Amino acid sequence: MEKSSNNQIQIELPEDIAQGTDANLAIIAHSSSEFVIDFVRMLPGVPKAKVQSRIILTPEHAKRLLFALNDNVSQYEKLHGAIKIDHNPPADFTPAGEA
Repeated sequence: MEKSSNNQIQIELPEDIAQGTDANLAIIAHSSSEFVIDFVRMLPGVPKAKVQSRIILTPEHAKRLLFALNDNVSQYEKLHGAIKIDHNPPADFTPAGEA
């Protein structure tokens, strides 16, 4: 059997996942063996937020994600200009909850 020089992976995107989920906050934690990213949706005036999705990555995959995000943000900013962010979280923001 010949090895293909083209290492393509067929990726299926189910309809319910293709719709996407809105999140406006990411909470990141890690241990020696994994990174956990909780994507949260906070609504104005609502004291309770809900985790929309939790992604668990190995440290190696977390670093690959970091590189991919850096690359994509750089490409975005070349086309659309610098992304401006407020470096200070809201004064009353302290994440707490159950895992």
